[in-house]
Amino acid sequence: MLEKHGEPYQILDLAELPADFTYSALYKNTGKNEEFNRLTAMIANADKFVFAVPEYNSSFPGVLKAFIDGLDYPYTFKDKKGALIGLSSGMQGSGLALSHLSDILNYLGMHVMATRIKLAHIEKNFNGKQLTNQLYQELLEEHVEQFIKF
Repeated sequence: MLEKHGEPYQILDLAELPADFTYSALYKNTGKNEEFNRLTAMIANADKFVFAVPEYNSSFPGVLKAFIDGLDYPYTFKDKKGALIGLSSGMQGSGLALSHLSDILNYLGMHVMATRIKLAHIEKNFNGKQLTNQLYQELLEEHVEQFIKF
């Protein structure tokens, strides 16, 4: 959708993280894992972020928290902007997860867009390539337009 509006974007998929990053790239090993450094550079050089967040145990996945913990504190997100989109197989659309993540991002100095999209029952509304729910598509389009202005 950003491309349709002529907006540049990059996708950082946490599945690309090195399997051992919590050991090889954090704490005493900060800066030593080149693949982790490549991913964190994508974050450091961006001004706006869209987080697509799946619900996991009534919050967001721990791998996202561990990744955030490995970023340069407090500079990575300070005074930058973010938007949140929640995905869940349940009825809440990841609302609690978005709340938890928003608290963390605010603590880190990020300005989080007030509108948060919550896509419930995602497995019923996504065919593996695109959303099949027209309302979800409309909500995301409005979200993108707000994000561009944000």
